[in-house]
Amino acid sequence: MFTPKYPPQDTAPAPTLAPAPTTAPVPAVQVPTSAAPPAPVSSRPTVQLTPGSALALAAGGGAVVLVVGAVLVSMLLAVAITAVSVAVTAVVLRFLITDLRKGH
Repeated sequence: MFTPKYPPQDTAPAPTLAPAPTTAPVPAVQVPTSAAPPAPVSSRPTVQLTPGSALALAAGGGAVVLVVGAVLVSMLLAVAITAVSVAVTAVVLRFLITDLRKGH
């Protein structure tokens, strides 16, 4: 269950080099006699985005941004409320301590 799953190895054939002509004279302009080998075909599936799936992807990304923003704002609000309550508590305690020292 926790073992990694690796994709299969590419099965492209090894590139081969065409033998150089040794007995024929070299012409002034060389014309290629063979076409380039075809590009290796990958066994990995390609992802094609249709307009509908692109729209869904953009909407999903927007929703993630909104949710993360709401979480961050709520955390900032919680920190601000905690700071205000600690400040009010400090002022009340200071007032009580000074009142006790005066003996009232």
